[in-house]
Amino acid sequence: MSEADADLAATWAAAWEMLETGVREAEAPARLTVLATGAQGGGGAARMVVLRGADRAAGTLEIHTDARSGKIAELRAAPRATLVFWDPGRGLQLRAVADVAILDGAATAERWARMPEAARSNYGGAPPPGTPIASPDAHRPGVEADRFAVLVARIVSLETLRLAGLPHRRARFDRAQGFAGRWLVP
Repeated sequence: MSEADADLAATWAAAWEMLETGVREAEAPARLTVLATGAQGGGGAARMVVLRGADRAAGTLEIHTDARSGKIAELRAAPRATLVFWDPGRGLQLRAVADVAILDGAATAERWARMPEAARSNYGGAPPPGTPIASPDAHRPGVEADRFAVLVARIVSLETLRLAGLPHRRARFDRAQGFAGRWLVP
């Protein structure tokens, strides 16, 4: 059993190390995460997104997206989401519930300027993301800075669930309690 399995402070630190590594390393397990939002018309919508930022001190995570994607409309209607991360090597799941702010326009200019040209092609073109098309190539890619949006997820709660080994370990850290943490039954 590791220290992170028995100590809340070490568990918190291990969770943030996993997130920060996901931002730095393209092959890290936390690089791709599931973002779940409330779907328009009821139910839920979940999709894979790329983690672009993790700020431990602020308790925030950052995702980039096309401003015309469905997730933007969903988050404008209900600005709370859940992000789920999985590290199979450690058997560790992180689940973050967050209030999400949408940044666009001038608020994203600095991030846009730092983005490689090839990555910019993810933001633009016609028709918008999710539009039905007749064939895989029946759309026109493009680069449009005004289509670039940043989701800043301010973590409300973060749960860790260690499924590797026995016993399983689960902890929850809430912003309202200063992320002090408490153990939960797995």
